[in-house]
Amino acid sequence: MTSVPLGPAHRATTLRRMRETEFDVLVIGGGVVGAGAALDAVSRGLTVALVEADDWAAGTSSRSSRLVHGGLRYLQQLDFRLVREALKERGLLLTRLAPHLVRPVPFMFPLRHRVAERLYVGAGLALYDVLGGARTMPRHRHMSRRKALAVAPALRPESLVGAVQYFDAKVDDARFAMMLARTAAQYGAAVTTRARVTDLLRDGARVTGARVRDLESGDEILVRARQVVNATGVWTDETRQMAGAGDRPTVQASKGVHILVRRERIRLDTGLIMPTEKSVLFVIPWGRHWIIGTTDTAWRLDKANPAASGADIDYLLDQVNAVLSTPLSRDDIEGVYAGLRPLPAKDAANTAALSREHAVARPAPGLVTVAGGKYTTYRVMAKDAIDMAVRELDGAVPASVTDRLPILGAVGFETMWNGRRHLAHRYGVGLAATERLLRRYGSLTEELLEMVAADPALGERVPGTRDCLKVEVVYAVSHEGARHLDDVLGRRTRIATEEKDRGLAAAPEVAALMAPLLGWDAEDVWRETEHHRLHVAAQHAAERQLDDQAADTARLDVPDLSALSP
Repeated sequence: MTSVPLGPAHRATTLRRMRETEFDVLVIGGGVVGAGAALDAVSRGLTVALVEADDWAAGTSSRSSRLVHGGLRYLQQLDFRLVREALKERGLLLTRLAPHLVRPVPFMFPLRHRVAERLYVGAGLALYDVLGGARTMPRHRHMSRRKALAVAPALRPESLVGAVQYFDAKVDDARFAMMLARTAAQYGAAVTTRARVTDLLRDGARVTGARVRDLESGDEILVRARQVVNATGVWTDETRQMAGAGDRPTVQASKGVHILVRRERIRLDTGLIMPTEKSVLFVIPWGRHWIIGTTDTAWRLDKANPAASGADIDYLLDQVNAVLSTPLSRDDIEGVYAGLRPLPAKDAANTAALSREHAVARPAPGLVTVAGGKYTTYRVMAKDAIDMAVRELDGAVPASVTDRLPILGAVGFETMWNGRRHLAHRYGVGLAATERLLRRYGSLTEELLEMVAADPALGERVPGTRDCLKVEVVYAVSHEGARHLDDVLGRRTRIATEEKDRGLAAAPEVAALMAPLLGWDAEDVWRETEHHRLHVAAQHAAERQLDDQAADTARLDVPDLSALSP
């Protein structure tokens, strides 16, 4: 399938279409659930618009643990339905919907007690297999201490008496959500970023659309729709209140912080999972790095830019160092990111105790709200939201088909992967680079390789990075809807979290590659790179603070992009 390029020309056409059309469904929010809802609705034959205030997956959906999993912790809560549902979705993503972006990963659960804990954990993982985990993954297996240390030599021998190993999966969360939006556009949805909803349109009590501000031009657009779906995550209540639906909070934000360290720094041939007093600790293999997370604490400060504090980082280091023979220090950290989980609000001081189950509601005629849930079950959340929305539409609307609708890059991926050596030879790109592109773009990889064939300079590595090719930057703007430097550094390429300098060295070259595609002049390039520099400085300042309030204050000490001038 040839993709629809979400470049500047497509955005201009989309905004005109939004002005002139009354849609069946308008989805607000371009995270994984909003993009999934747009795809679900358009694949049922409905006319659909999707607006996002920032960038695709700019909030929660680019800052997760990057896991696709059943949720072992929910077995402890006896939430078997949620685990079964999540394992089913994991299987669909691995085998049918997104095999290019979702991949298996082994995890080892170290045991500290010889009999009772092994029986307890083993029984839980056996149930995990029975509920669906073994349909697409190997079954769990028990390991002696000697065998566990052979695959995890970084662990202190006295920190375990044995282990149990099982499989789950990982995903590039930001790229996955963006590809969902692109797939929705491929099937006819009008999708755009940098379009903020400032109010909901109403006819009496009924919601009939939204007032949208184009943040690039400042223009205002009235987008009319027969049904509006609020998929704004931690901003659910703010959007719901635009409809006069009351002030009672329905969503509680929980902060999760992750750190990245070099792969060679921890000698493991498996991922790790360990329970802690406050959360669950994961050590996840991620390219050249390990991702170590996560925290789970209530957050009531700035939602757009949650800050990782020094206390968060020290907590993660303390937890992982408790089992490592060679402890990590702050000098080992190459990246840090913090995200917010939108949990159903309850009277609980500890957000780790709140359910990840989602809720779909109709707070006003014409408006559907979906919140809560977990990344793995985004498709079910999207389906449930559209199911509720279509109840108020005239005529029969087909049922959801997204359980058998591959996203862009999935169809033909296995064939291209098997022929990757021929592909690398044909285009003169190294095998390692070809494999990296296939795992990020799937069967769309040939679109990038054709660009390299037309301009061989695009096959060069971006200075200041270890892997990223220049063609990925150009493609991010021409096809993936990137509008600003942070879109490329933070979400399309991950340079901002995977390079130790957080992308400072790469930023000028990346901005220069973006400039001709977006019509930037020298002042625009300076403004984008300076904003990124200030953003990185503020992030470092936040990470030196001891509490959330101080970290939030430091993190917000960055002027708006439009306020900067040489």
